[in-house]
Amino acid sequence: MTKMPDTPDSALADGTPAPGALPALRRRVRAVLIATQILGGLGIATGVALAAVLAKEVSGTEALSGLASTATVAGPALLAMPLAALMSARGRRAGLVLAYLLGALGAGVAVLGAVVDSFPLLLVGLVGFGAGSSANLAARFAAADLEEADRRARAISMVVWATTIGAVLGPNIAAPAGESVTGLGIPATAGPFVWAAGVFVIAAAVVALLLRPDPLLTARALADAETPGRPPENRSLRAGMRAVRESAPARLALVTVAVSHTAMVSIMSMTPVALDHHGAGIQLIGLVISGHIAGMYAFSPVMGWLSDRLGRRAVIGLAAGLIALAALLAGTAGPSHGQTALGLFVLGLGWSAGLVSGSALLTDSVPQAQRAAAQGFSDFVMNTAAGVGGLAAGLVVAQAGYGPLNAIAACLLLPMAALALRSTARAT
Repeated sequence: MTKMPDTPDSALADGTPAPGALPALRRRVRAVLIATQILGGLGIATGVALAAVLAKEVSGTEALSGLASTATVAGPALLAMPLAALMSARGRRAGLVLAYLLGALGAGVAVLGAVVDSFPLLLVGLVGFGAGSSANLAARFAAADLEEADRRARAISMVVWATTIGAVLGPNIAAPAGESVTGLGIPATAGPFVWAAGVFVIAAAVVALLLRPDPLLTARALADAETPGRPPENRSLRAGMRAVRESAPARLALVTVAVSHTAMVSIMSMTPVALDHHGAGIQLIGLVISGHIAGMYAFSPVMGWLSDRLGRRAVIGLAAGLIALAALLAGTAGPSHGQTALGLFVLGLGWSAGLVSGSALLTDSVPQAQRAAAQGFSDFVMNTAAGVGGLAAGLVVAQAGYGPLNAIAACLLLPMAALALRSTARAT
């Protein structure tokens, strides 16, 4: 068998880890991914904190400011499939480095758009900036590459949890980031993107230097070592998509992450509007969104532990129940800001349960050779659906209101619940 590139000193001649070296390798991979997840989350949150404000300044109208969030969501959707193809061919490291560098380039283009007062250029930059989110999403699957099946969900959840640190710190450094660039002729609202570009470059360097050996290539080498002489398998994007279509658990996983993400984005994006309509100030709105983010990330290790102990399908059921409860709480809150805040916190918990359990189930359900492609396809569907949901949410609120939006989001759970029940019935 061909020697695997970038093998450590503890590897055997065929490139697979030596006996006893795999646990240490898992810890190393997890540590590198957690570090880059913190950096990536910091870069994303720093820029996103003022993206809409920057878009308003450059475009000159509030009506176009919402396109900023649409552009940042479009980035991960557009990059998901090419990134999956690259990872399938070259491994996780190549894909993560490219995504972080594209995020840095996009942030730089966004700054240029602000300096020359070009709204189209700003939007192009924000699409590229969104590539940083692609790296953070892909990192959760990299954490599962070398893990045993009964610990995959916990590995995924720890990487998701690490985003909490960056997501909390990011908005708090937006102000000093803006102040640091005003002397250079750069608008203060573009300062966070300057810092984000630097953070993304550091994250790319950490991955390039320390994520060795590549976890995906190592996992493939281990699989090949278990079945010597096996003919090469198809690792194309088409093969990955076919693997998802042909597996009922994989289809359930795909629907779970897509529905959880779409419901979360749709409700969360319109909550500040609903709160403002009922007289909430900016500080209170910020606190409600902070609580929502805490629900999304801070409790993900709990969701990972539950997924490994109780099973993926049980936590998918929990996700459906939590999101439905969140829609009920938020949709009927009216002027009760406390109930809205509770609903958004529960919504974050439901998203976390769906993302962690669905990601683990997808990894379990697809053959090793097609995993990277199937995972990229899942992220493409997830981000595309959320982008459409975010756009539709504004129209629904404008025409019908915030309560009906929550009701529609709850209805999205029906196909997810139906697939879960069917998959459970087949499993028993």
